[in-house]
This record gives sequence, structure tokens and C-alpha cells, in this order.
Amino acid sequence: MKQSNVVTVLSLAGFLSLTTLGAADAENLTLGNEGTYPPFSIVGTDGSLSGIEPDIAREVCKRIGADCKMVAMDFDGLLPSLTTGKIDMIISQLTPLPERLKATEFTIPIIFSPEGFIVPKDWDKSYDNEGLSGVRIGVYKGSSHAKYVEERLPDATPVYFANNDQMALDLKAGRIEAVFGHKINWQLLLLDTPDGKDWKLSEDDFWATGERKGMSWAVQKGETELRDRINEALASMIEDCTYTKIRKTYLPTIPLLEEESNCS
Repeated sequence: MKQSNVVTVLSLAGFLSLTTLGAADAENLTLGNEGTYPPFSIVGTDGSLSGIEPDIAREVCKRIGADCKMVAMDFDGLLPSLTTGKIDMIISQLTPLPERLKATEFTIPIIFSPEGFIVPKDWDKSYDNEGLSGVRIGVYKGSSHAKYVEERLPDATPVYFANNDQMALDLKAGRIEAVFGHKINWQLLLLDTPDGKDWKLSEDDFWATGERKGMSWAVQKGETELRDRINEALASMIEDCTYTKIRKTYLPTIPLLEEESNCS
């Protein structure tokens, strides 16, 4: 073999070794998910995670060549676990609040889902501070929904919950008078069930940030290379309709993202 060819082969081998090492560094990722936000995340009786976000995450991991372990934890523990390095990524939808953007790297949006108020069927008041004054409103602890009620409805009383199931029980039992949360979830959890006959969703859409913004996943601050690989995988899933196939498994008729028109 000519010397020039030997050098080329050795250089290529060195390059491949370096890239393989880099891939190995990214192969083992721990993903945090709340597990109690159907249909986006569900913990089975055997402890396994399913739902739109875990299923999308599994496909993302395949496409970026990562060996991912998913762990379920309370929603308000996700960001602290990410910033302290206990997990590598949050795969529960996050609203891009300024304080979160400073502490993490956000992916492209994976879900567009407006918020709304769930109120009694005979509700005839407004959904501003005056109309909701003195009303006990259920919100997800540590969420952008909680922040919205705290900051924009100062005369209302936020009541904090760790999961929507308990919130729904307290709503039906009269321990709270309203809920502020994602319309899609509450349509499925309450309004489409026999118990939903006594409740309704606010007619208008609300956005916790004050404007229409999608919700995203997050990786540790500075992990821009990982974020970019995840974004590329997500974009390819949208383009080749894999995202839509997963979404339709859990939500057959409600679009969550600006999906490719040929996928519908």
C-alpha cells in the first residue's frame, strides 16, 4: 500500500474512532417524564411509560443513536433534576417561560395546545380577575398554569395538585370551583365522560405566556449539540409522518403540531 493511502486510512480510522467515542458519550441518556398527564404521558401498572411524549422520545432516541432510560417523577421535580444533572432531558411538555429559557436549552415545539378554564355548566361570569375573584382554581403544581393564575388572577385562589386525576376528583366533589389547564387533556379526562355533563370549557383559548407558543422539551444548559440532534430527529419525524402516526394512536382527530398536510 502506498504511504499516502496508509496515511489516509489511518486518518479516517482516527476520525471514525473520535466520532464513535462522541456517539458513545451521547448513547446513555436519562429522560425525565411526569407520567401522569394522559394522553401525553401514562404510567402503566407495570411501571412502564407510554403516551404521546414517551413514544415520540423512543423514536427520537433511535434516530440519534442514543440508549435512553426513562424515569417518572413529579412535574415540579423535573427542572431541578435537569439543572442538577440527575437527568439529561425533560420529555414532558414545558412552556417557554423566561426563567426556564435561562436555565435550559429548549427543543423545537412538539405540541401546540391552548389552555382553558373548566367551570360549571351554568357559569356566566368572565374569565378575568373580576369574574374569577374568590374562586378556588385547580392548577398543576409548578406549571405555567399556576404562574398564570398567581400573576394574572390575584384575587382568585390557586389550589395546587400533582396530577390531573386528583384535580378532577376535587372539582367534582366541590373542593375547587374551577380548573385552569390544557383544553385537550380536560376534554378527554372530564368533558367526554359521563361526569362531564355538569361542566364546560371556556369558549376562548388562553395561552399561559400571553401569546400562542408551543411547548417543548429541554436539555441541560449548554448542551446545544444534543438539542440540535433532537431537533433534527423531531423535524424528520414530522416530515415523514411518524409524529402523526404516534399522535393518532392517542388522539386520532386533534392536531397538536403543524404536521405535514399529507400526513393527516
